[in-house]
Amino acid sequence: MIDIDSKIVHFDIFRKCFACDLSKCKGRCCIEGDSGAPLEIEEEKTLKKILPIIYNTLTTEGKEIIDIKGISMIDVEGELTTTIYGEKGACVFAQYKEDGTAYCTIEKAWEEGLIDFRKPISCHLYPIRIKKYSSFDAVNYNVWDICKDAVILGEKKNINIYEFLKEPLIRKYGEEWYNEACIAAEYLKETPI
Repeated sequence: MIDIDSKIVHFDIFRKCFACDLSKCKGRCCIEGDSGAPLEIEEEKTLKKILPIIYNTLTTEGKEIIDIKGISMIDVEGELTTTIYGEKGACVFAQYKEDGTAYCTIEKAWEEGLIDFRKPISCHLYPIRIKKYSSFDAVNYNVWDICKDAVILGEKKNINIYEFLKEPLIRKYGEEWYNEACIAAEYLKETPI
């Protein structure tokens, strides 16, 4: 691991390849799992604020779950996340294209200029997962078998995780931090650890 401004980044972020391949996975990360997308407190507030704008774009089931349980929940690990269907299932903000590919209604509204919030940062950063501690963030690669095609495509294109996730990493930590991460990546290429 390497420390970049109190963000402890696992070497896999620099060494492993990844590039989402929606044509293969169909957005399964939005519709499978035992919890929703991790949320920051401010993101939960933002989602409540924009809900009236995106509500009619949600699935019928998504609306019903939100009406009963709200937009967020505490998962089995005690973390704040988006609400999902049942104990395992889709995020309430997931919608589907005709071919069955899941997409985020929040991001679609952002793309259409209806809102200025793109989506939770945890979604934007996936497959990176961040765990906050009192004095640092642990920045790790979350390996999930549904993303095996993303690994294959990343290797084919020779795109490392930190390169694939440049935009969300800058969104989360800033451009100066990302530039430091690039320097660290170059160092790691030259120095086997």
